[in-house]
Amino acid sequence: MRDIDDTQQPLLEHLIELRRRLLYCVAALLVTFFASFYFSKEIYGFLVHPLAAAGQNKIIFTQIFGAFFVQLKVAFFAAMMLSFPVIATQLWQFVAPGLYRQEKRALLPFLLATPVLFIAGASLAYFVAIPTALHFLLGYQGDLGGGVHQEALPEAEKYLDFVMQFLFAFGITFLLPVLLMLLERSGIVTYEQLKSAWRYAVVAAFAIAAVLTPPDVGSQLLLAFPLIGLYFLSLVGIWFTRRRRPVPEAEAESETAETA
Repeated sequence: MRDIDDTQQPLLEHLIELRRRLLYCVAALLVTFFASFYFSKEIYGFLVHPLAAAGQNKIIFTQIFGAFFVQLKVAFFAAMMLSFPVIATQLWQFVAPGLYRQEKRALLPFLLATPVLFIAGASLAYFVAIPTALHFLLGYQGDLGGGVHQEALPEAEKYLDFVMQFLFAFGITFLLPVLLMLLERSGIVTYEQLKSAWRYAVVAAFAIAAVLTPPDVGSQLLLAFPLIGLYFLSLVGIWFTRRRRPVPEAEAESETAETA
């Protein structure tokens, strides 16, 4: 195979190329950050909408600079998401010349699937998991007896941390198929090993959900069940892609599995 870019370059040129790619990434992050900061109130209003839908129409900040720091954090999180396509593209352009054509064809779909799966997980968190958790947690306010009334007063920065924990937890866990298929493709694990370990995967899914979500059963199930489904979906995807690989590669992998 001579479809790789075998041009010999000194180490200094590689470092210069890396520096150029990093500058593009930093520039994209800065541009999206300032744009996100300009619309940070609108973005935060979008994030607060589930709280308002749960019946809580008041949010506070306990420090004089709290609202400003919330806007900074909102802008930074939004910039990270908006600049990801540029960062991923620059990383791909830096790595791609050192890959064979077959390796490029194998890796590119995973790179394209990453933002789609992350957005799918974050959307599930925003439209389903967060409202469910808020209805459960806000259900504890009310009369306690003896004339004592308990009322929730969410703090702006704490609520932002709560929402971002959900969004990133669901978004990252939805990347499970990409991770498993890359591990199998690189030969670290085999399809047979993943298939035989499904019971451990189910237990791990509930353990991860218990750690990443609030202590209500509804939120934990909303993360655990998709994780289990994604695990089995990964097995189907690996089985399907194995059938489409060249015969020598499939035979070599089966021999490796038998030897292990």
